[in-house]
Amino acid sequence: MKDSATEEHLYLDFSHQYRDSIFPLHTSISLFLLSYCDCKLFKIFLVPTGEDADDQLVTKNFLGDLEVCLISRHQLPVVVQSCCLPAVVVKDGKFCRAGLSVVLRHIIQKTYEADPSKKDVLELLGFKKTCLKACAEVSQWTRLCEISIPLAVEGFLAASPEHCQTVPPDILLLERKLGEPVRVHNDDKIRRQKLQQQKAGAKAAVPLLGKEAATEEGKTVEMNELPSLELSIAFSKLLVQEVSDAVNREAPHIRRTKTSDLPLLDHIFAEGLYFTLADIVLLPCIHHFLVSSKNQGKNLVNLPLISSWYQRVQEVPGVKKAAGKCNMELLQLPGLTFAPEEQLQEFSSVPDELEEENEDSHFTGGPRPTMTKLMENGVEAKFSPHPCPSWTLDWTSLPSAVNPGEGKMSRDRALRKQQQLNNLVAAVAKLAKPGDVIVDFCSGGGHVGIVLAHMMPSCQVVLIENKELSLIRAKDRSDELGLNNIWFIQANLDYFNGTFNIGVALHACGVATDMVIEHCIKARAAFVISPCCYGFIQNTVKFKYPRSHQFKEILSYKEHMILCRFADQTAVQLPPERRLIGKQCMGLVDLDRAWAAEEHNYSVQVISMEPESCSPKNNMLVGIP
Repeated sequence: MKDSATEEHLYLDFSHQYRDSIFPLHTSISLFLLSYCDCKLFKIFLVPTGEDADDQLVTKNFLGDLEVCLISRHQLPVVVQSCCLPAVVVKDGKFCRAGLSVVLRHIIQKTYEADPSKKDVLELLGFKKTCLKACAEVSQWTRLCEISIPLAVEGFLAASPEHCQTVPPDILLLERKLGEPVRVHNDDKIRRQKLQQQKAGAKAAVPLLGKEAATEEGKTVEMNELPSLELSIAFSKLLVQEVSDAVNREAPHIRRTKTSDLPLLDHIFAEGLYFTLADIVLLPCIHHFLVSSKNQGKNLVNLPLISSWYQRVQEVPGVKKAAGKCNMELLQLPGLTFAPEEQLQEFSSVPDELEEENEDSHFTGGPRPTMTKLMENGVEAKFSPHPCPSWTLDWTSLPSAVNPGEGKMSRDRALRKQQQLNNLVAAVAKLAKPGDVIVDFCSGGGHVGIVLAHMMPSCQVVLIENKELSLIRAKDRSDELGLNNIWFIQANLDYFNGTFNIGVALHACGVATDMVIEHCIKARAAFVISPCCYGFIQNTVKFKYPRSHQFKEILSYKEHMILCRFADQTAVQLPPERRLIGKQCMGLVDLDRAWAAEEHNYSVQVISMEPESCSPKNNMLVGIP
């Protein structure tokens, strides 16, 4: 049993029960992972979304052997009240992890730390432990797994029968993705093995599942389809077996084959050859979709790849046991009714809004024609005068843990970071008043937030960052300083929904700057933001460029992207003329952002930091509602 001082509390939404499962699906997914990992490290709280829930509703049969308490939303720790659930917080602590992917990855890591023999659990994080690590705001795959498919299935279950005739577009998108070629870090080697198998006409045997895995709940596991090399590799990894030497050895003519002539790899699991967290997330969603389809007797489009995946996932050791604990009666798909072949065509396309951005990402040409076009329409980069160009913190009198130079930075870089902080702190100090909540978005190691919390003890500072190690470093620095007015939230920006007065971000990368501005506008909060990585700006599901009405009337998306690409060319080693053009492009991109915010009744200034040498990305947007 864990020491109560380090006990962690897991908070899950509870909207309703449906066929003996707990909804929303994010909660079902979290409980399924806990069962699969056999994890008892967390104290679990269900938080009803309505006011009339009571303990009697949470019956034992769909919670397995997990102990669960019901609490109301106003009983949540204050830091958790600012976040979307699921969320995990250390008991009586100020460090919160929020959002499905972040919480699930944390459950996996804690399970492995508590029992290092559970290497199969750690393997759920995939190659380089990056499965579902990219935030949903920028990764289409994370968004599909974490947000789109759970919402699509919940909508499908809630719809009236006449509206359930068609398959949700996001399910069709998953079907299409399962048909795309697999890319893995060592795919050249595996593709050569596949070519050798094909040329030999071999039917490699599926690895035996072993006595324990072969009989789950007393039933013998059987593979219904002809085994492939991909299947052999996938299950050999799951069962810690080696693929036979006969498969590994390559003939000389196979080694000489061009990479472009090698056969492509097929999906075995959601992300490719290996069973990962993505499969854990998708299984409860697809299961409920299939069960509902079967029970309604609807003639739905046949989804052969999803069907094969659903059957295959059931063969993974531990999946059926975990499903049983969660009262998920997994289906055998041959019993399902599907539409005849001639009906498939009308369901085969995915709506345009779900397609990946297919606009040409290779933007050629220089920025001068675009800048000239803007100039002819009276648009030029405008920089407001710096309100306090010579203001600086007295760094020598501050505790060492406040100073960014205490890390592994060089002396020159630490000086530049101090200069950047001087600019942001000066701007925030002019806006802040006692009792304000200041949010440091994309906080990294907490350079901005920790200085603000130390300098403004009457304000509450919240650090939000999706990289765990960076936030832990910030927490350690805060503990060293004994700060009591600071919280830490590991989450993607979309999972923070708290109220605040000022939003700040130092070098928010690419689209992140626009996400921070959007959060501030929704909260009617002032903002002080230094953008970065203009070259990473691109259209996403939520954000389209240009941002402002004025720029949209003049520039196309492609022309705006040319500005963004050249705005990144401000490095000190570039020729002065090139840097000047880069600075002008930065100013134009940020002017577009400023005008977009002004459409929401903000007053926004684009200011150059002082001294400009403190960073190649030295613009600062200061917005006041």
